[in-house]
Amino acid sequence: SSRRLPADGLDPRVKTLNYLNNIMAKVEAKQAGCIEAVMLNNRGEVAECTADNIFMVRDGILATPAPHCGILQGITRQTVLELAAAEGIAARETVLTRFDLYTADECFMTGSGAEIVPVVRIDGRTIGSGLPGEVTEKLRLAFKKLVGSR
Repeated sequence: SSRRLPADGLDPRVKTLNYLNNIMAKVEAKQAGCIEAVMLNNRGEVAECTADNIFMVRDGILATPAPHCGILQGITRQTVLELAAAEGIAARETVLTRFDLYTADECFMTGSGAEIVPVVRIDGRTIGSGLPGEVTEKLRLAFKKLVGSR
């Protein structure tokens, strides 16, 4: 499967418009019947999706890959972390594995265009109840209120 390019080779904090790696992952996902791909770093840790950051919730705690995992530190990602703090939702930036995502209560992606998108299946596994979760919905509504979207 496609991996995120190593941070020491192409700094993910810099938007270079070199999306070949991401496009390859997206094509692979589409061929597997998926809508999006979760990209891993060279250590096999969760990094991000092809054009979005990823978050998970377990036991009410929000988690997202830490910057050292090779992610683009997106504006929407940062806004969601700030909204979580304002809403009293504990959040942490940490190392995540595929197993963490598989066993999450909730999962969602964030991006400037996408905003907050619930994720209910990963690799054919149902996440939580298979429906958008309470924390995801709370943050989605807070984000929409902040940016004035519908």
